Amino acid sequence: MKKTFFLVVLVVLVALDTLAQNKQWTLRQCADYAIEHNISIKQKDNQCKQRDIQLSTAKNSRLPDLSASASESFSFGRGLTLDNTYTNRSTSSTSFSLGTSVPLFTGFKIPNQIKLNQLNLEAATQDLAKAKNDIRMQVAKAYVQILYDTEIADVAHRQIAIDSAQVVRLEAFLKNGKASPAEVSQQQSTLAQARLTATQADNNLQLSILALTQLLELPSPEGFSVVRPSLATTLGSSLMGISPDAIYQEALTLKPEVQAEQLRLTASERNINIAKAALYPTLNFSAGLQSNYYKTNGMQADPFATQMKNNFSQYIGFNLNVPIFSRFQTRNSIRSARIDRDNQLLQLESVKKTLYKEIQQVYYNAVAADSKYHSSEAAAQSGKDAFELMQAKYENGKATITEFNESKNNYLKAESNLVQARYENLYQHALLDFYRGRELNF
Repeated sequence: MKKTFFLVVLVVLVALDTLAQNKQWTLRQCADYAIEHNISIKQKDNQCKQRDIQLSTAKNSRLPDLSASASESFSFGRGLTLDNTYTNRSTSSTSFSLGTSVPLFTGFKIPNQIKLNQLNLEAATQDLAKAKNDIRMQVAKAYVQILYDTEIADVAHRQIAIDSAQVVRLEAFLKNGKASPAEVSQQQSTLAQARLTATQADNNLQLSILALTQLLELPSPEGFSVVRPSLATTLGSSLMGISPDAIYQEALTLKPEVQAEQLRLTASERNINIAKAALYPTLNFSAGLQSNYYKTNGMQADPFATQMKNNFSQYIGFNLNVPIFSRFQTRNSIRSARIDRDNQLLQLESVKKTLYKEIQQVYYNAVAADSKYHSSEAAAQSGKDAFELMQAKYENGKATITEFNESKNNYLKAESNLVQARYENLYQHALLDFYRGRELNF
């Protein structure tokens, strides 16, 4: 009975896995799945957790500590007695203590340390957001590649259909004496080449599917497919009223890599304050309880409980430490912290410049993709019209098979160029919107 139950469960799990593999994935589903299963994302998330623990440790440094101790000691050999003579003796002592200490003033080190760890946590959170954005961009690029290769494969298979029809037509003409064997052989060669092109296109599609499934950490590309957007969504958004500078100003307040470096710059200021804390005196409060038991061999001693009661004592104390000269260590620590602050400022400027260059490149790529798409659209329509005219002429015996194939190849090339331009336009516009803080989707 148990074996049957486990077998049924196994079959159900396999069926569910197969069903999941055979579904069509949207771009959002691919991105969400990749983020959930990506190892780098998980590592970034663990770094955030570590920063949160460090923040908790810094906050708890304000609390008093508490420690207990117990000791037992023995001594042997000659020693001074109460009557001022030396004799061999053995003594033992037992002591117990319970103490606490509280930092009262640390030169503002603790509050600055807390703020520093808070900033580090926020920066790590922004690093995590950037890592997720990077994965989304990689997934989108691989997704568009699948769409492009799918369209190219469709064009290649349409070419096979056209060439196959012409082979059948020429073979019929050959039987009627209206076509030569050379023409049939030439068209059969063209069909073979079309089939080879389609095979290569299918292989490219499988490789692009494999690349995306590996990015998603899926065990196998078998049964995987993506949702193909409608032609209306592949036109891309309008660039009217948009400039690289305007997009850059939006991105400065949105992109996590900029926010992370800005937070680290603020944290570097806190590091300077932490280094300066060594210039201030520190004040600590301490308090405790203690008692002990003492016994010498050969001498009368009070019982353990009596001694512990009689020797019980309490103490409180304040410890003030004033720094006077630290061999220039504090001065150099402050200098080093200021240099780190200057380096972080340069890092922030570098990230901003890189972001601006990326936005410029994406913007002008989008402009070029827009222009290329409309030109390719016109070229594809012209190629289609020319091919239809040539096809009519060829079928009426007014054009040769060479002229027909040349016109067909020009038309299919224009179709391929249009497909490439369409998805390049889609990707570049989606990427441009992504820099503006919008969801990467189409």
